[in-house]
Amino acid sequence: IQDIGTRFYTYISTLGLAMEAAAEAGLRFVVLDRPNPINGVDVAGPVTDAGSESFTAYHALPVRHGMTVGELARMFRHERGLALDLVVIRMEGWKRPMYYDATGLRWINPSPNMRSLAQALLYPGIGLLETTNLSVGRGTDTPFEVFGAPWLDERELALQLNGLDLPGVVFVPVRFTPDASKFAGEECGGVNILVVNRETFQPVRTGLAIARVLRTAHPERWELEAYARLLVSERALTLLRDGAGVDDLEAAWSGELEAFRQRRARHLLYE
Repeated sequence: IQDIGTRFYTYISTLGLAMEAAAEAGLRFVVLDRPNPINGVDVAGPVTDAGSESFTAYHALPVRHGMTVGELARMFRHERGLALDLVVIRMEGWKRPMYYDATGLRWINPSPNMRSLAQALLYPGIGLLETTNLSVGRGTDTPFEVFGAPWLDERELALQLNGLDLPGVVFVPVRFTPDASKFAGEECGGVNILVVNRETFQPVRTGLAIARVLRTAHPERWELEAYARLLVSERALTLLRDGAGVDDLEAAWSGELEAFRQRRARHLLYE
């Protein structure tokens, strides 16, 4: 199973549910491990609020978890107390700092709208916007590389976002018309997100900065409450309502993120 390193990409939820079923049936469960395409080092974003688990938030993970599916399976078994005969077939040659294009493997779309490593890297930040009244490029040739809406001015939005000097990314004004999904057949103003340095680019921080710009510039139009559906952090939502900056947001969950790093350490299989 090929995950892309983001909590709400639901293949890992399917993994967990299948593990529960195997444990109940007394079956051995085998995971043929696969690379985390956006590296196994970086973790970011709030950890799922306790009691708020769902199919898009199966376990207490941050938005970007930095684990492989085999490592997640080990964590799920341990932290959920599953009496499961789990076998993880480890990869050979994979190192935690690797992006997918360093593996020598050909990219095969894990799902129809996840067509490239660039889109996988953007997904932890741009995917968070999908539950709101924005198009994130589904129905175009570049899902998750663009976002917008019929009510957005693309030039103003690009100017606001580029003015933040976010590391490793630039925003290009664009107009696009999705042929499917949200705003199908409607022309949208928005931006094309170009990652110019993936070593400094921070997708979750970028997504939060976008949310803050939308909240400030369009408080009556942009659906902040819907943004919480994938963020799954009441504290983060409250801070966004109050106009907190991205530094304040990240500081609010720094403790839980460090606790997650400690939780995951025992389950890691690779250097």
